[in-house]
Amino acid sequence: MRQFLDFEKPIAELENKIDELRRMSLPVGGVPTGVALLAGPGTDRDAASTDAGALPIGEEVAKLEEKAEKQLRATYSKLTPWQKVQVARHAQRPHALDYIAALITEYVPLAGDRSFSEDQAVVGGLGRFEGRPVVVIGTERGSDLDTRLRHNFGMARPEGYRKAVRLVELAGRFRLPILTFVDTPGAFPGIDAEARGQAEAIARSIDACLSAPVPILATVIGEGGSGGAIALAAGDRVFMLEHAIYSVITPEACSSILWRDTTQATAAAEALRLTAQDLKQFKLIDEIIQEPLGGAQRDPAMVIESVRHALALALPALCLLDPAALKAQRRDKYLAMGRLGAF
Repeated sequence: MRQFLDFEKPIAELENKIDELRRMSLPVGGVPTGVALLAGPGTDRDAASTDAGALPIGEEVAKLEEKAEKQLRATYSKLTPWQKVQVARHAQRPHALDYIAALITEYVPLAGDRSFSEDQAVVGGLGRFEGRPVVVIGTERGSDLDTRLRHNFGMARPEGYRKAVRLVELAGRFRLPILTFVDTPGAFPGIDAEARGQAEAIARSIDACLSAPVPILATVIGEGGSGGAIALAAGDRVFMLEHAIYSVITPEACSSILWRDTTQATAAAEALRLTAQDLKQFKLIDEIIQEPLGGAQRDPAMVIESVRHALALALPALCLLDPAALKAQRRDKYLAMGRLGAF
């Protein structure tokens, strides 16, 4: 069942009415009712069939579908930053494991940081993308309560980032390009994580990405939160889905710090400039990947295919560069960010 966000209530009402009419047109007692006429509440169907002013259900459904699409298009053409935050966090958006399953063949997952334990918030392994051997890494949020708990809602502990470092180093050793899929509210802020060196683990992951002698293509597929996202997104090419977000802090946390009031999250989202469109303007990402109308959650297959196309287009040219040129280009890219006059 499709889940609707708060600002999608008018769309939800139309689509629920469409579903109700479609159910009315299903066969009853073996007799198709698709040609039955639309009747009001409590109206006898036979009596309604004699009402010259009534419309066939099929025609009414078509009109409502057209109206719903117009409403959807109007709504998504003017999303506010806070609404984009809600879309980016939508539970039914495809997650990292969905992209890996669809894009990576012969996938072999690898586990553990070879130091402390396995962290399932970070997933990764070896496989083939478009026939080319690659290393793939992603932050996985989970799709239901059990998987969300297993993957800690996409919030990695230090061992998750140390696993990522291990995979990046493995890729460098065997000259394999790296694909990363970022979708995390941020690194796990628990006391145990801090005690095991959370900040150091994130810093090492960023350093490993910046120092890798192989191409890294990062895609922010949902929420890119804080250092937990940067740890896997410091790549040669950084893509963002149209309604994804990427920020140093969540709007709620920013609101709590600046205003001592979490209800100011809407204002914080505006101030943070966290949308893909803002970040492209600031040259902090390289490309925006369009989503289906209504967001990736409405057509996961379509958005995954769009990601495939973008990655397949960018990867071959990067693979032609030698390690020294690749690292020099990456260094220049990140040193240019934030320079006076760069924007």
